[in-house]
Amino acid sequence: MNKYWDNILQSYSNYWGYFKREIFFQNDWDNYFWGLIIVSLVVWALEIAFPWRKNQKIFRKDFWMDTFYMFFNFFLLNLIVFIALTNTAALFFDDVLGLIGLELQDLQLFDVDTLPFGAGLLIFFLISDFVQWNTHRLLHRVPFLWNFHKVHHSTKEMAFAAQMRYHWVEPIVYKSLLYIPIAIIGGFDLSYVAIIHFTALTVGHLNHANIGWDYGPFKYIFNNPKMHIWHHSKELPEDHRYGVNFGLTLSLWDYIFGTSHVPHDGRDIELGFEGDENFPKDFVGQVTYPMSEKKE
Repeated sequence: MNKYWDNILQSYSNYWGYFKREIFFQNDWDNYFWGLIIVSLVVWALEIAFPWRKNQKIFRKDFWMDTFYMFFNFFLLNLIVFIALTNTAALFFDDVLGLIGLELQDLQLFDVDTLPFGAGLLIFFLISDFVQWNTHRLLHRVPFLWNFHKVHHSTKEMAFAAQMRYHWVEPIVYKSLLYIPIAIIGGFDLSYVAIIHFTALTVGHLNHANIGWDYGPFKYIFNNPKMHIWHHSKELPEDHRYGVNFGLTLSLWDYIFGTSHVPHDGRDIELGFEGDENFPKDFVGQVTYPMSEKKE
């Protein structure tokens, strides 16, 4: 157990040093702190310049709470719990493999680092996005996980910061399920992670933004605001009672596997979920909801 405790302490120490380098511009182009701020300001400016819902205020309902969620989930959460848990889970997985006489490299099907940069990046992106698409479906289908995911669907007015309104348990689920597939391909360059991260961040902000774009013919490849608004619809189609349009960055998985649903312009549809009128409106109430006795 000592090595797990040491691993947690080392994770905190390493991340705190990394966090300070981010704040004071000591990291280069993969600066996630200022990258988040820049992407958020750009997408917010697009909302102001090209509003889809004209009557929605710039500082719309829950703007400040979603802004708090954005920084809490993106940085404070990582510092407090996520990095330590992720590293500890990886260590535990390695130990389990050791019990059966295997090492992580024994599971690797191929090494993307041996491929041309573009090919390796594409493979890494497709695998990670597909795993996350399936994880998103689980968040809707498994009642235990859905109680955590309700936090994200509690937004009643869509805007860019709504992307970051989610329960802190969600990234643990996403990263845990993504760990093995990514470990199997192995050898990926860390620049892949940064590129895909900023791509997903930008597309995710746009998907939730008050912008009526669908990207024309590219809507069948990339998720978009006019598609994602239906994912947040309070009224779901009878044949998809667990939800629709689960894509994070890519929409093509929904078109391939029959979970796409864009019946008409969804600009003014009601957002939320059944029973959301009883869902907590404050941050503490939302993050403690899955453990409360009052959940539906």
